[in-house]
Amino acid sequence: MTGPILQPFFLQAPDAAAFAPFGSFIGPSDTAGQRKFYSEHLQAHQPGSDPILHVNHINPVKMPLDVVLLERHPYAAQCFMPLDVARYIVAVMPSDDDGNPIRTQTLAFLMPPTVGVIYHPRVWHLGATVLDRKGHFAVLMWRGGPGSDDEFLTIDPITLTLPLHVGSSTADGAAEPIERRA
Repeated sequence: MTGPILQPFFLQAPDAAAFAPFGSFIGPSDTAGQRKFYSEHLQAHQPGSDPILHVNHINPVKMPLDVVLLERHPYAAQCFMPLDVARYIVAVMPSDDDGNPIRTQTLAFLMPPTVGVIYHPRVWHLGATVLDRKGHFAVLMWRGGPGSDDEFLTIDPITLTLPLHVGSSTADGAAEPIERRA
């Protein structure tokens, strides 16, 4: 691979509107006693597949982070709910007409431990990546059926970095909104 060398992408605070083409952030209702449902995001799946729930164990990474491996799931959404996480990274890329990730349009977010994420089917994304200490997520997605629902792709590196004013933690675990450079 010999794509262009890109300026680092600064992690930004979670932005539900910017992330909407790729999935949804999961959080509680703003009103006590009310429920907030996300089931509509989990409807797509292959015939013959079943919902699978597992808990993963992720070692922390150091920043800046050079991303060289992406994944996507062609048939099903994938849901991550932090169980024991300090902060984590969500990074996504749109696809071109041939289904390849567009590195120059990377979106990367510094996520607090109180917000989950659902990736839509066919969205190129960084695998589960935590900062500061080991982390655990409950992961829900459909598995099985006639086709493999895991695709991995090695890419030319993109660098993700923290904004200059964010150290190892902030009050809510996330960064302030920052403009990204591409």
